[in-house]
Amino acid sequence: MYKEFGIRDEIIEISNEVEKELEKIFLEYENNCLKSSMKVLKAFQDNRVSTTDFNEITGYGYYDGGREKLERIYAQIFGAEDALVRPQIMSGTHALTITLFGLLKYGDTMVSISGEPYDTLKSVIGLSGDSENSLIKHGIKYEEIALVNNDFDYEKIEERVRQGNIKLIEIQRSRGYSQRESLTMYKIEKVISKIKAIDNNVIVMVDNCYGEFVEDKEPTEVGADIFISSLMKNLGAGIATSGGYVVGRKDLVHQVAERLTAPCIGKDLGANFNQLLAYYKGIFMAPSVVKSVLKTMTYASRMLERFGFDGVSPRYDEKRTDIIQTIELKTAEKLIKFCQGVQKGSPIESYVTPVPDDMPGYEHKEIMAGGSFTPGATIELSCDGPVCEPYTAYMQGGLTYEYGKIGIMMAIENMLKED
Repeated sequence: MYKEFGIRDEIIEISNEVEKELEKIFLEYENNCLKSSMKVLKAFQDNRVSTTDFNEITGYGYYDGGREKLERIYAQIFGAEDALVRPQIMSGTHALTITLFGLLKYGDTMVSISGEPYDTLKSVIGLSGDSENSLIKHGIKYEEIALVNNDFDYEKIEERVRQGNIKLIEIQRSRGYSQRESLTMYKIEKVISKIKAIDNNVIVMVDNCYGEFVEDKEPTEVGADIFISSLMKNLGAGIATSGGYVVGRKDLVHQVAERLTAPCIGKDLGANFNQLLAYYKGIFMAPSVVKSVLKTMTYASRMLERFGFDGVSPRYDEKRTDIIQTIELKTAEKLIKFCQGVQKGSPIESYVTPVPDDMPGYEHKEIMAGGSFTPGATIELSCDGPVCEPYTAYMQGGLTYEYGKIGIMMAIENMLKED
């Protein structure tokens, strides 16, 4: 059946064995998908969604009932007071930027308690790059507290909160380009409760990229004040072609909205660019797509283990809190060949051979495989990594398990062929 893709018998046989091993884990993903789907459907019904809510509103975007209803749906799904869901938000980094600049003023202090932030956020903060528009250049102070054994340093965090003078605490749920594990909602809930017990006025912001619908709770349901992500990831479900969102306390979302638009305008303006139908469909399909991604990444983890790659994280039987799978490939050559194999298994531009190159906002040359319908949509099967030690590939996505499975098999075939 797979011969037309050039996949050898050994891979097919091991694939069949792996799928039997994973039946129980896959059932857990099915059950979580059902719970998430119930929350989404209830929000659609409670807010009386109609086909008229998908109408395009042009110009300034006055009186867009569909836009306002969609944001109420987001708030309800995530147990929050308000939401901002807009095509004008270009990416997860942009969502983070407007949130931080909206909530922080000259002299305020921001503390990252999940260690060093993701590469592109470093430029926003002012830790890298030479921008005159970073947080630090605007007089905002930055501190960070490293993780200890893939968990928060609760003692140092509590000590720092007691000292006072913290406006905002930032938590990055996903690992980014680091070797640490992603943070579970249990750990996030635990640290937020300790912070709030000392100072309830500190704003806790969670970078939720890659995390939605992976677990049965979201940041605002465990005490976070605000969280953000891109619609090119989980909640866009491969249907939304751009955009991002912010969910949280009403007063905080308002400040972020004013940063996106203008003071005293906030959420009242912003044409929807005829994106509303895609956004409604995206959030509606997101639980199912996230389930497919989790199955694909779990399958990938076990398949790679079976073929001798011992540097996979998470392992197939470990709890997942986001959709990212990493593989330490030890050499630049193997990293490049694996990403090229993923590209060969893609529906779009499978004939293209990706090569390392410079990327804006990143310190090292990057190799990126992303044969996706929407360029950069990491909810679709993609793989990338910085070409530097330990040569780790960061893989995510898969709109359906079936397509994801074929893509992983072809990536492994490409590796074996090169060996």
